[in-house]
Amino acid sequence: MKLQNKNVLVTGGSSGYGKGIASVLARAGANVWITGRNQEKLNATAKELQVNAVCANVSSGADWDRVIQAMGQQIDVLVNNAGGGGNLVPVEQQKDEDILSVINTNLTGAIMGCSRAARIMCRQKSGIIINISSVCALYAWPSWSVYTAAKAGLAKFSHGLYTEVRPYGVRVTCLTPSWGQTNFTKAAKISGAADDPEQAPLCTSPEELGNLVLAIIETPDHLTIPDVTIQPMIQDICPM
Repeated sequence: MKLQNKNVLVTGGSSGYGKGIASVLARAGANVWITGRNQEKLNATAKELQVNAVCANVSSGADWDRVIQAMGQQIDVLVNNAGGGGNLVPVEQQKDEDILSVINTNLTGAIMGCSRAARIMCRQKSGIIINISSVCALYAWPSWSVYTAAKAGLAKFSHGLYTEVRPYGVRVTCLTPSWGQTNFTKAAKISGAADDPEQAPLCTSPEELGNLVLAIIETPDHLTIPDVTIQPMIQDICPM
């Protein structure tokens, strides 16, 4: 797929990986829409990148309908990037509302978006869906279990979705990043490599992830990339 004049939606696009992805795809010539829950932040990013913005919560089906309507019922690429770690504490300390929030933001919301995008893409017999998972889907660490469940669910959902849309010429990729130059750890109220001035530049930058997304999109239409994992060399995951 060549992105010139294609309609692209990047959820969680006002900062971090989403902003980097939106920036790269806009420069490639796409008509990019970004979503987010903070109207002021969203507008500032949209102005900076010269892209379209719709304030929306991915956990809301009604908000998804508004976004698709704003795009004129036309979508060629969906990047489900919106997500968050929520309250990173052991399950025994999790409140019901926190559990539901993490599952809805990272999994249910993405599924609702895929449902709407797939409907359009299957009809037009083309399209690409890229779901952003997390290295947590592959491994296990204390206090990350709810987030891990959501991201692992997104990975397996992506495989199932691919089997459904493949006959219509639609491709699905699950992209799994790890340590990145984003505000994820700050939002989750934990410390991480992105907070270390020496380590941060060695983590995946939003623009680097954006370039990877672009490469996936520009893969020849007769080929597909079901899964991609990217992690910085400084991150030691033992055992792999």
